[in-house]
Amino acid sequence: MTSGAPTADYSAYVAAEPGGRQRLHLLVEGLHCGGCVAKIERALARRPEVAEARVNLSTRRLNLAWRGGPERAAELAGVVSALGFGVMPFDPDRLASADEAESRMLLRSMAVAGFAAGNVMLLSVSVWAGHAQDMGPATRDLLHWFSALIAMPAIVYAGQPFFRSAVKALRGGGLNMDVPISLAVLLATGMSLLETLRGAEHTYFDSAVTLLFFLLIGRYLDRRARGKARSAAERLLALASGAVTVLDEHGRQASLPPDRVRPGMTVLVAAGARIPIDGIVVDGRSDVDASAITGEAVPVAVAPGATVFAGTLNQSAAVKLTVSAVGEGTLLAEIVRLMELSEQRRARYVALADRVARLYAPVVHLLAAATFLGWLLLSPVGWQPALLYAVAVLIVTCPCALGLAVPAVQVIASGRLMRQGILLKSATALERLATVDTVVFDKTGTLTTGQLQIAPDARTDPRALRVAAGLAGASNHPLARALVRAAPGVPVPDGVTEHPGQGLARSGPEGEIRLGSRRWCGVAGDGDAGGDHGPELWLARPGSPPSRIGFSDRLRPDAAAIVATLKARGLHVELLSGDRPAATARVAAELGIAHWAAARDPAAKQARLAELAAEGRRVLMVGDGLNDAPALAAAAVSASPASASDIAQTAADAVFQGERLAPVAELLTVAHRADRLVRQNFALSFGYNAIAIPLAVAGLVTPLIAAICMSASSIVVVLNALRLAKGHRRRRPRATRAAIAAPRAALSKG
Repeated sequence: MTSGAPTADYSAYVAAEPGGRQRLHLLVEGLHCGGCVAKIERALARRPEVAEARVNLSTRRLNLAWRGGPERAAELAGVVSALGFGVMPFDPDRLASADEAESRMLLRSMAVAGFAAGNVMLLSVSVWAGHAQDMGPATRDLLHWFSALIAMPAIVYAGQPFFRSAVKALRGGGLNMDVPISLAVLLATGMSLLETLRGAEHTYFDSAVTLLFFLLIGRYLDRRARGKARSAAERLLALASGAVTVLDEHGRQASLPPDRVRPGMTVLVAAGARIPIDGIVVDGRSDVDASAITGEAVPVAVAPGATVFAGTLNQSAAVKLTVSAVGEGTLLAEIVRLMELSEQRRARYVALADRVARLYAPVVHLLAAATFLGWLLLSPVGWQPALLYAVAVLIVTCPCALGLAVPAVQVIASGRLMRQGILLKSATALERLATVDTVVFDKTGTLTTGQLQIAPDARTDPRALRVAAGLAGASNHPLARALVRAAPGVPVPDGVTEHPGQGLARSGPEGEIRLGSRRWCGVAGDGDAGGDHGPELWLARPGSPPSRIGFSDRLRPDAAAIVATLKARGLHVELLSGDRPAATARVAAELGIAHWAAARDPAAKQARLAELAAEGRRVLMVGDGLNDAPALAAAAVSASPASASDIAQTAADAVFQGERLAPVAELLTVAHRADRLVRQNFALSFGYNAIAIPLAVAGLVTPLIAAICMSASSIVVVLNALRLAKGHRRRRPRATRAAIAAPRAALSKG
């Protein structure tokens, strides 16, 4: 990917807006963290003509709006280029190919560094073992040359991601973590080559290439996580892609691409097809799976006059719709915008390692410069020893331990969580989880299993249940399937017909038997979907009063215990659901959740999380549906069960398996321990520097001592991180121990 020059022509990509504003979407190359996002947005905000400048870290899209003519586009793009970032007109296809190429590059670099690290380490062991047995200088020098021939090409190739990032940061007048890492790797390599040429005893090729290998692992995993976050929005948009069947005034059909469909047209949506537009039903009855909007698995019966939305699934029969909105005007597109906006806010989060690097890098560089000038001006040793002492300061303060402080803990934490069925997808998720003070749950599929069953309090006559199960066997409606599961083995009688949006019917000697909604079965009152009584089906038989069959969604086995555990830890717990108020209230009461809200669409859920964030709360959102995707992206950190939709999983930072909620508590436990260990690692790294730097400045650090210090600091950091692999036993209050006993026991069995 090439950088866009300030003189590039962007006029073809500029869109005029009302009020004299112009808008341009640019693809930005070289974004690695929230600091990069903040740097670009601050630079553009200083321009008086800029009205809006937002950068999305996952999609790498810069959304830029300004007052004035389109000719300003190249000048504003040049502002970003001057910071060291590549820019070009935004193209999703180009972004996908660029991401794929960068992932392949990182994978190749990681493989090269791993191969070189293993071989150079073997040679280093041979040198140390041979030294103990008085290895001859010729043999030692030969092994050093072999190490150089393996390590140097590997460092040149595998270090490119860090070297390029460091150069861009320096060009932009700033520093990031890649600057001291690149400098340390290059200096250690250069010093090792110099020592090899001199026939000295000690080289540091193994330290340089091993550091690159571990850091490339973290960089590759971070790239994969960002690619998955970007694909969540792409999958949502794919729900409304494909040709649209349009009807003219004579009823003739024509297939049009979505961008050619206009409001007011009439479209035909076949049974089993995704609805590609927002519209109003003008003919036909059907059941529509609206889980993308409400999160509820029970389809909604639609008839003429009903409103349907793009991305929902037409299940039962063909319907005709009058188009009310298309493309960017649909509710589905609004959900995608909410997701990108929410993820963009999260992208401003700056990783702890980068925050530390802001102080660490300039201090180390100033110390090295002061060492050189001090020895040069205040002692008669000459410039060569002064330069050697300055290099020794940089070598001894090589940020190996600092660079490994976070990745080492992340690798151990990810392994521990994976053994318990929890997949951690984001490189910064642990840091964000450690700050959580509020947990917000979705209801259906999260606190509950998402599997409908006959309600425990339902009083249905066994014979009526068998008759209903026989009719239900002819339908794929979720309530019908739940009924079949409740009475397995009942044969399906002949002559059952399904009436979309209403129910099932069969004519027999005694008359017609019906199974379906209240209205279909002639029951007075409102509530085809069950009203405040939950999902329901009615059975109407000749000579018998209608029978009601109620359904409910089973709570996860440990839901109450985990909610109690979270509250015992001092966390604020809320419930946000797209379901009806009565159903949501019952679940909240059963679990002891005082703060709850029902009938919330994706925008309302996202708005509630924005309110909590404005109050200063750090929210963990746990949800599973398509309608939860914007909320998952809006939260400080998010998690989804493995049964969640693909889009919810890609938007979440963590995915957990099984029917239990215990992984939510485990996520927070591991995150808090990981946060403590990371901070301890930083303290160990700085403690090592506090001892080693004065010795190096005084000229007392030999190459041997420098090598031992660098290796020892890295080993201590890794050993400290390994403590996370073990379970942490801590005495808890009796109430808390009782609350978590059941889920922990069940988890150990699973």
